[in-house]
Amino acid sequence: MLTIFEIASLLLALSALFGWINHSLLKLPHTIGLLLMALVASLALLALEFFIPNLGITETLQGIIGQIDFYATVMEGMLAFLLFAGALHVDFDYLRDQRWAIGLMATGGILISTFLVGTGFWLVTGLFGVQVPYMWALVFGALISPTDPVAVLSLLKSVNVPHAIEAKIAGESLFNDGVGVVLFSILVAIAVGSGNDPVDALTVAELFFVEAGLGALLGLVTGWLAYKAMATIDEYSLEILITLGVVAGTYALAQRLHLSGPIAVVITGLLIGNHGAKHGMSELTRKHLFGFWEMIDEILNSVLFLLIGLEVLVISLEPSFAWIAASAIPLVLASRFISVSLPILLLSIKQTFNTGAIPVLTWGGLRGGISVALALSLPAIAEKPLILAATYAVVLFSIIVQGLTVKAVVNRSVDPTLL
Repeated sequence: MLTIFEIASLLLALSALFGWINHSLLKLPHTIGLLLMALVASLALLALEFFIPNLGITETLQGIIGQIDFYATVMEGMLAFLLFAGALHVDFDYLRDQRWAIGLMATGGILISTFLVGTGFWLVTGLFGVQVPYMWALVFGALISPTDPVAVLSLLKSVNVPHAIEAKIAGESLFNDGVGVVLFSILVAIAVGSGNDPVDALTVAELFFVEAGLGALLGLVTGWLAYKAMATIDEYSLEILITLGVVAGTYALAQRLHLSGPIAVVITGLLIGNHGAKHGMSELTRKHLFGFWEMIDEILNSVLFLLIGLEVLVISLEPSFAWIAASAIPLVLASRFISVSLPILLLSIKQTFNTGAIPVLTWGGLRGGISVALALSLPAIAEKPLILAATYAVVLFSIIVQGLTVKAVVNRSVDPTLL
């Protein structure tokens, strides 16, 4: 059994190797290239093991990857730092201008998508002769509906989109994962505790307000305290240490208090990255602090996308679920289109939106490691392998196919004068 340090060393070494190969030969976007190479390598090893059963290489790697708790690694480790790094670089003025669209998509849009995906998944599985209880179908809808901020913000670095659309995509992805995690937790608790009983809307609303609302308040308080501390000094190494401390402390405290850690650190990141950068940092500190967090973002992104590709080695994907998993892809895309269109059409009565906003938001709403982590965290129920297979199919299609073609969608849908 490898130590934590040895596992981390292996992942970093593979990230560096695959990153170099991608940069030198494949020329794909960095994170997509890492995921694709890890996925191909994993599938090649599984095929090799099938034809040469006693080789032992695949079994050894499966044992190593199996030591990694993907849910804990992502949701209780990487996510806090990735969300803070992403929020730190987002211009709050753009978010404020698009606040109604972002707010509606990150709340109402998630609820609409969860219901549409859950209902559609329940119907599709029934057509294939698989009986999935409606509550567990809704759980799948909740874990797959939020766009992944890690994947989305990584995508925005390589695609030129109008500022208004970029603000909507980035803002929605930063907030809707927190909303989605809260909704997922509520639906899992209901599914485990009450089977097919109807969802109590009042209970959901109360839990959502406590977890999401108080999580945002916690992030505001800790972010303000960090800003005030940083404003009294001009020592970039110490100010970087303060941001590290506030991210880890805020997220850990939110988890301990059963609040939304993702929403808390997003609020903290927005406050420090905007108000703090303008009023609490010197130019030298801004340069070093933003550079540090950009590097943290790149390193953790690389390891996360590598892990998504390597998880194929340890996830039991039943071949019999292939058609259901494939059917989940158009189902999720159609639900995404509807959940984006309704808020924008509603707001378009009083607000003008860029031409092409709906197709770009639909196709650019990538799913990623958070959805996989949530699916892996499900209790050992009979429906888990099917939900996991559908989740993995949607995530891989989203990152690889949508990620590689979103630039073409932008060029085709958006007025060239706005790019």
